[in-house]
Amino acid sequence: MLQTDRLVTDFAADVRRDLALAPKQLQSKYLYDALGSSLFEAICRLPWYRITRAERRLLEQRAPDVIARLTRVSADAVPLFVELGCGSGEKLVILAEALQTAGGHGRVHLIDISSQALEQSERTLGRLRHFSVVGHRETYEVGLRHAAEHREDGNPMLVLLLGSNIGNFDTPAADGFLGEIRRALAPEDFLLLGADLVKPERDLLIAYDDPLGVTAAFNRNLLVRINRELGGSFDIDAFAHRAVWNPAAQRIEMHLESLADQAVTIASAGITVRFARGERIWTESSYKYDESQIEQMGIRAGFAVAEQWIDDDARFALTLFSAI
Repeated sequence: MLQTDRLVTDFAADVRRDLALAPKQLQSKYLYDALGSSLFEAICRLPWYRITRAERRLLEQRAPDVIARLTRVSADAVPLFVELGCGSGEKLVILAEALQTAGGHGRVHLIDISSQALEQSERTLGRLRHFSVVGHRETYEVGLRHAAEHREDGNPMLVLLLGSNIGNFDTPAADGFLGEIRRALAPEDFLLLGADLVKPERDLLIAYDDPLGVTAAFNRNLLVRINRELGGSFDIDAFAHRAVWNPAAQRIEMHLESLADQAVTIASAGITVRFARGERIWTESSYKYDESQIEQMGIRAGFAVAEQWIDDDARFALTLFSAI
């Protein structure tokens, strides 16, 4: 089976399973088709969504510190950078350029299920000298395993999980995923984790329900994707974007709310799904943390905290973990 066929088959199976749950759900990873990836890039440029700019500031300030850690054992080391969810590649370039400035060179493996994100990242990284770039259109777990097979003895590996992507996992899933990353690493390898911090509710809600409606379009595009790829019959105008702050769970939730009693058929999933007026599909969770919660997450997975840097203005943390 071709890779694209497998991804579509998995998509249909996940949709069939998750729309049978109570409450109905769809996995957030499917938000990122070509259009979804473009819409998310637009979200990252909105004044109300501060994560990307805060993380970029921290990377620009601290990239030399990260590179110093990677090359501490040997100045001749050729680090392997593995980015999970590569987006546009602009953040990874900051680290790669810092390595070049220090006189080094390295290798890059990009992992994303969005072909557009991979293509854009590869173009962004193409301007780097003395770097090889390999893309994997895979889930994080599968892509990480493939990338780890290319590690070379004596050269450090740095896994990047940025953009607060860890916030899309609930606590048990986050622990399990970080544990899987740890198992792919050798002692003296590193994980660089970007995570959003708890902040006032008004700041969180406007970041996920912006006045221009870009986040709403991003969320509703998931239904467009199901219609196009799986033969769905969703009436896009019959669903509204909803963003909710759940303080007890420390998470923003994104939902799609049915505006009428209706039935939707999804041919490739072999299902017809009924919705009551006001019923919601839960499409994404974005967990927020305090600084110590981030540290403890890494420690539970078998890492040691090497450094943690905080952008106090936007309340965002960048944490460097070392594999022990």
